Amino acid sequence: MKIKIAQFGLGPIGLETLRLAAAQPWVEVVGGVDIAPEKVGQDLARLTGRHSLRGRQVYRSHEELPQQPDLIFHTAVSDFRTAFRQLEPFARSGISVVSSCEELLFPGLREPKLAAQLDKLCRKAGARIIGTGVNPGFVMDVLPLCLTGVSQDVRAVHVQRVVNASTRREPLQRKIGSGLPPHEFRRLLRAGAAGHKGLKESLALLAEGLGWKLSKIVETGNAIVAEKTIQTPHLRVRRGQTCGLHQRAEGRVNGQTRLTLDLKMYLDAEDPHDAIQIEGNPPLNLVVNGGTAGDQATVAALVNTAARIFHAPPGLLLMTDLTLPRFSLPR
Repeated sequence: MKIKIAQFGLGPIGLETLRLAAAQPWVEVVGGVDIAPEKVGQDLARLTGRHSLRGRQVYRSHEELPQQPDLIFHTAVSDFRTAFRQLEPFARSGISVVSSCEELLFPGLREPKLAAQLDKLCRKAGARIIGTGVNPGFVMDVLPLCLTGVSQDVRAVHVQRVVNASTRREPLQRKIGSGLPPHEFRRLLRAGAAGHKGLKESLALLAEGLGWKLSKIVETGNAIVAEKTIQTPHLRVRRGQTCGLHQRAEGRVNGQTRLTLDLKMYLDAEDPHDAIQIEGNPPLNLVVNGGTAGDQATVAALVNTAARIFHAPPGLLLMTDLTLPRFSLPR
């Protein structure tokens, strides 16, 4: 049985998700949804370069789709409150969703009432909704939890991620402040209008998976300043301008820091890598040299999660509610 899917949000990640999904033998694409007037009515084959999508179009809303999908890939926003307004109609219609919305990784952290409401709608209509991606969704939360599967006890978990943002898409390069005066980026960071979303959600998922009750989450952030002129395919950053960010989050349990997540994402970053240390028995230290390729990995995480989501009961789900993340065909 093929899964009928639609793509909501046809930006860079949305289009790549649609391309990968369309190549899967278990997927039948019924259309795309986007509010951009220039995209509405366009043929998905033209937008994606996938000839198999010829005849499938972009619509203004999911109600206009020629068939109701079983599942929607949602790649539109980062905050859960905005996502809720977009996801509520899907839940009421019994349509499942795999989303790249960062705050949807652990929606009860910031919006417990909205999360409970969406969960109730999903259970009533038989829908499943989940947030995932590479980060949050894997590198700094799910992967460390998987490593603790061989631990007799765990005292602390530390994760560091260094990303060379020069290799990433233009929206991300701008989101991390590239080209802005450092003081302006710091202001936007404090206001929550720039920077990486989801670091607190990763902490919450880690703590929930370990059975720890967080007493406090502390998050800090700052601009990384270019020491030379940097040119990417998308923009030019002069010396002294912002070229990225350094964000850090700490999770405290009974007043003790038990979880630390440290993220550096900037243009021309040297030695990109992902590193995880598990303080426990046995101690574990994992390094992914070169890091996990963000855009490709996010797209893969979305599609691979869709292959497993229908094995879980209806509801607003966490990544820890599903079977082990992996590449596989749905059974």
